[in-house]
Amino acid sequence: MSSGKVLLGILAGVAAGATLGILLAPDKGSNTRRKIIQKGDDYVSELEDKFNDIIGNITNRFESAKKETVRMAANGKSKMEEALSEVAISGK
Repeated sequence: MSSGKVLLGILAGVAAGATLGILLAPDKGSNTRRKIIQKGDDYVSELEDKFNDIIGNITNRFESAKKETVRMAANGKSKMEEALSEVAISGK
């Protein structure tokens, strides 16, 4: 099981538990609704932060791979030009 699925399961369990705890607590309806909304906003904010971290990691890895590919292509081109030069010199 991937860590993403485990994290999602844990967050869903925490959200369900918090919601049930608030609903079963002896408090006025308006207070309960306000608490539910606040908890929902907190979870959404937390998920947005985690999502942005994941996207940032993916972007960084992609940029690193892109730079490495460009470096390797330039290195390969240089070696090919050297080999062609040697072939041209030895062919004369």
